[in-house]
Amino acid sequence: MRSYINFNSYSLADEEKRELIDTLDSGWLTTGPKTKKFEEEFARYMHAGYAVGVTSGTAALHLSLLALGIGPGDEVITTPMTFVATVNAILYVQAKPVLVDVEPDTLNIDPEEIKKKITKKTKAIIPVHYAGQPCKMGEIQAIAKEHKLFVVEDACHAIETEYGGKKPGSLSNLACFSFHPIKNMTTGEGGMVTTNDQALADRIRILRLHGMDKTAWRRYEKGQFRHWDMELLGYKYNMTDMQAALGIHQLKKIEGFWKIRKVYAELYDRYFKDEEYIIMLPPAKADSRNAYHLYPVRIKTENLKLTRDEIIDALQAKNIGVGVHFRAIHELAYYRNYFGKGMSALPNAEYASERIISLPLYPKMSRDDVDYVANTVKEVVHSA
Repeated sequence: MRSYINFNSYSLADEEKRELIDTLDSGWLTTGPKTKKFEEEFARYMHAGYAVGVTSGTAALHLSLLALGIGPGDEVITTPMTFVATVNAILYVQAKPVLVDVEPDTLNIDPEEIKKKITKKTKAIIPVHYAGQPCKMGEIQAIAKEHKLFVVEDACHAIETEYGGKKPGSLSNLACFSFHPIKNMTTGEGGMVTTNDQALADRIRILRLHGMDKTAWRRYEKGQFRHWDMELLGYKYNMTDMQAALGIHQLKKIEGFWKIRKVYAELYDRYFKDEEYIIMLPPAKADSRNAYHLYPVRIKTENLKLTRDEIIDALQAKNIGVGVHFRAIHELAYYRNYFGKGMSALPNAEYASERIISLPLYPKMSRDDVDYVANTVKEVVHSA
């Protein structure tokens, strides 16, 4: 029996270790010079005016909505095919999440469905670039402009993504990123908000640290102590220099990581292209770039004897780690209660939710690993 292939594994090397040790020896561990450096380099990579480091992608989403003034009585439109953090952040600001269906092929939010759910209470749209494939941001931005809505991109899958040559944030008010260990680059935990609006960036910087107007680094720099003030009711969401030490070098490597992910994704494509019961996401179009954060497939279980979960069990028994991205938000216990029985059907999301499986896709895999995973998936599905 071959060794277990993890669903995901991060890639850290000597550069990150040296930078982390340098941080430990520097006498400064929390938000400071390395966070600033990482923010500047990330903003440059994303072609953004400003980047603000925070504790997670969830924090990025929460602070973005707060910075835009979204709150009680407001509605925010988003997708059911996302991690709970996207919708939770809407509830954190006491706004109402409004779920709309996804496109059947990309599983990205459907702009035509967005139009149907806009009301006088709608204040924002949160598109999620599912698995790293860009949403139709041109159409979404046009809808937002017509109805005077904010757009906050959940780009937690999408650091390397491009739409029409533009990176996340170029066609929105704010873009939010995650550096969780499962993401394409990691800082252990951590996240980032990018924007081209200085006022929004400044507001998020204050909100991320208790609403204070000065960070500890600025308060306690040698010979620089000054009284600070609390301008807003804020949170403890500041990125640390220990996290940024990893991010500085992970960012330098992300294009190399992306090239490997792309090769492996295209190899999976070749294995599955003629499979009747294994449906792949469509490849990125010529005017867009997929970050290849995930490689999800939908198994046409309605034609098989095994359920999706039984197929997962069979793969795991053959030493293959897998994931599910995602069970539709409104099918989770908390949100079933929240939305209640009056929730309208979202057929594309619901169909995918019962059939989707994410396969291993990361740079530390070998070509042989990809071959084994693909052949085993085909073997299990054919036996069903």
